[in-house]
Amino acid sequence: MRHLPTRTTRTRLVGALAAGLLCAAGLAVPTAAAAPVTPALDDGLALTPPMGFNNWNSTHCRAEFNESMVKGIADIFVEKGLKDAGYEYVNLDDCWALPTRDANGKLVPDPVRFPGGIKAVADYVHAKGLKLGIYTSAGTKTCNTAGFPGALGHEYSDARQFADWGVDYLKYDNCNNQGVDAKQRYTTMRDALKATGRPIVYSICEWGENKPWEWAADVGHLWRTTGDISDNWGSMLAILKRNLPLAPHAGPGHWNDPDMLEVGNGGMTDTEYRSHFSMWSIMAAPLLIGSDLRSASAATFDILGNREVVAVDQDPLGKQGTVVSSQGGRWVVAKEMRDGSRAVALFNESGTAQRVSTSAAAVGLPAADAYTLRDLWQHRSYNTAGTISATVPAHGTVLVRAWADPKWAQHPPAVELGLDGGQFVEAGRTATLTSTVTDLGRTPAQRVSVALTGPEGWAVRATSPTSSPALPTGRSLRTTWAVTAPNGTPTGSYGLTLRASYRSPTGVRVDNALPLTANVVAPPPSGTSGLGDLPWLSATNGWGPVERDTSNGESGAGDGHPITIGGVVYGKGLGVHAESAVEYYAGGACETVTAQVGVDDEEGADGTVAFEIWADGSKAASTGVLTNAMPAQPITADVSGAQVVRLVVTDGGDGITSDHGDWAEARLSC
Repeated sequence: MRHLPTRTTRTRLVGALAAGLLCAAGLAVPTAAAAPVTPALDDGLALTPPMGFNNWNSTHCRAEFNESMVKGIADIFVEKGLKDAGYEYVNLDDCWALPTRDANGKLVPDPVRFPGGIKAVADYVHAKGLKLGIYTSAGTKTCNTAGFPGALGHEYSDARQFADWGVDYLKYDNCNNQGVDAKQRYTTMRDALKATGRPIVYSICEWGENKPWEWAADVGHLWRTTGDISDNWGSMLAILKRNLPLAPHAGPGHWNDPDMLEVGNGGMTDTEYRSHFSMWSIMAAPLLIGSDLRSASAATFDILGNREVVAVDQDPLGKQGTVVSSQGGRWVVAKEMRDGSRAVALFNESGTAQRVSTSAAAVGLPAADAYTLRDLWQHRSYNTAGTISATVPAHGTVLVRAWADPKWAQHPPAVELGLDGGQFVEAGRTATLTSTVTDLGRTPAQRVSVALTGPEGWAVRATSPTSSPALPTGRSLRTTWAVTAPNGTPTGSYGLTLRASYRSPTGVRVDNALPLTANVVAPPPSGTSGLGDLPWLSATNGWGPVERDTSNGESGAGDGHPITIGGVVYGKGLGVHAESAVEYYAGGACETVTAQVGVDDEEGADGTVAFEIWADGSKAASTGVLTNAMPAQPITADVSGAQVVRLVVTDGGDGITSDHGDWAEARLSC
């Protein structure tokens, strides 16, 4: 099936807010300014990516989406400081109207949901210093199955209604389009909005099907680049990968839109939500909150309200971040900022902690003796000799801002914490782990000490020195640890924390902590085992859970069907949906992985996937792109000596549509 998108996206933030946040924190920043970029539509709208709220991801068409909720969100924007952080638009999505137009062909707001009408809501939102957005579709009906009126053939009258109501933003979807050319449909609405004389930000939501980044810069202010996001890691990751290569097409007044934020909706961890927010910000994506803020947690507000991260998204230069490197699930993405600094995301897509590293030169900074490095989640500044590096937790992101700074010496040296040897422990047996504390700064780290702690009842003992009087640039304190989980500890993930303390040459004390995961594992069985029968370390999937011995059903566990590729039915294996990754503990004792792979027959002709097998951080085998029309393909990988084997399915490079991948008869030989 094709996954049809949800509803999306905001206009400009005052440039001084984005440029001044570091100064407000008392930090020296470069002052060099780039020449302004003329927006494609040249109407002064969406000069930075729109920021605001859209109800769809949290409410869909449920009764709770109503006038009271919308007004409540506007109140929260003001009360919680989100307005001051730059959030501006409060957007209504589908289901705001009655299913039929009135006798004059006009749209009619649902009197139960919006008893005061849309203008009354707009007036309330405007009184808060905010703006109102609305939704319709470039078709005869909207995307909801109830079939609310679309704007195809009614563009000018609908645009006039929106303007008369005081609407400031239009999200224009793609359902029931009757096969009319996309460029024609979206251009007609552009002209209709312009004819109203009211400034209305125009969000094109045709899911990237017609490559709007190639033609829509003078049509809309932003355009969706992908299908709908879902509140899970696999969906977010796939959309991220789809949007990253489109950086050359983004800029002031014309933005790539990878869909709304899921932060706070509950399907991901706070670590994953921080990655989501960090990566959307470094991609200069619109930041449309998709969670119900009336019940949001403190952690959700902390993520959404991080002004230093928002400043990356809202930088007036308007550059989208580009990929510096990507290998083994380790990503470095850098964004040029108007003041000459670089925002740098160290992103770890894998299920285990990894070291992600780059340099000032690699991200485009000029040569210098040293640099200031600002951690945008810790809100702390350091100096670095040029290395930008961190051990990044599973599914985590370290987001920094770096610049050549003559005042770098006022900050303590950056110190990187790490844990080598893999965090795998067999219950009742002692594992040896090695921690590292490395000085990345131009100045020495002094009076360095380190400690490792584990869950209650675990034995954690240092077997080598845990302190050093000083660490010069590039030198490390390496400490070995004997770690024992008690007999009978169930397999699964457990928290470890690595802590380090040191002082700068001026005596400033710095305390750092790195949360890590220890996996209690069972050794893989000898001989050949079906991977559908073995426990995995982690599993992420684009839609629904990974299934054992059935295809992927996209919803709850156990809703799949027999694995079928090219008319052949297979009794064993794994059913997944791109983007997907399933990790197994091999413990260095296994030799090969084999499988018959392909797109499941239950999907349409547009399903395309690619299969990869990774041994630790190296790709051991891959198939290239496979389609629904192809029979199962054999894949074999040598995984000798690997601690972790990872089975990956990507979307084939064309977005997530009908991408059900099967690892039929997948076997691990040990």
